[in-house]
Amino acid sequence: MTVPSTPVRPSAPNAWRGPPRGANGSAATAENHLIELLPATDRRRLLAVSEPVDLVLSEVLCEAGAPAEHVYFPVDSFISLVAHVDHEPGLEVGMVGREGMLGAQVALGMLTSPLHALVQGRGSAWRIVMADFRLELARSPPLQRLLHHYLSVRMAQLATAAGCLRFHMIGPRLARWLLMSQDRAHGDSFHVTHEFLAYMLGVRRVGITLAAGALQRQGLIRYHRGELIVLDRTGLESAACSCYAADMSAYAELL
Repeated sequence: MTVPSTPVRPSAPNAWRGPPRGANGSAATAENHLIELLPATDRRRLLAVSEPVDLVLSEVLCEAGAPAEHVYFPVDSFISLVAHVDHEPGLEVGMVGREGMLGAQVALGMLTSPLHALVQGRGSAWRIVMADFRLELARSPPLQRLLHHYLSVRMAQLATAAGCLRFHMIGPRLARWLLMSQDRAHGDSFHVTHEFLAYMLGVRRVGITLAAGALQRQGLIRYHRGELIVLDRTGLESAACSCYAADMSAYAELL
């Protein structure tokens, strides 16, 4: 399978560009919500076994069914979680940004990845070798509880994604996807192609063209030659299906 090579990336001049950088250009502070929720002692221990990395657009971090070598805590990057069925191209069923982590299944004793993970928004992240993370997980009850809550959120969001795919039209789903991406990209301007949007939403490219055109005529977005700008965030939230609010509510309630 060939994955379209133009995931969303922030390009607005005033977009948040991530945490302060050290002399070697790496992230100098945590700036990941899950890590920041840990007690200070547990947070310091976790960061001590972490290394800052820069994730590259379209980089595959793990394959479904393959052993996971690392866990990732995004900072100003974000990751698409893609499900594959038979020989179909794949379908995005979730996103991971600074609100979460990739590899949380290890809290259930599972060392293989359940989904294909693709970098959708480039930027920094904390990476931890799986063996080191398992040791820290075993010694940190607060980290265990946090991951159990986060897995509950992921389960709720996966259930919402399944219902969204079955019952909601392309236009509201596209609006939801743009909001989810904007939340994690920290900017109003993205570069993204119709081809990539069709891949993420599991629809034909012509459907994306029609849906994006409708959002543009309503003055919610501007799209030209792959450059997309969110013009009216409130309007886009109104245009999105109820699944966006449901995801936000689940995260706020459990984390």
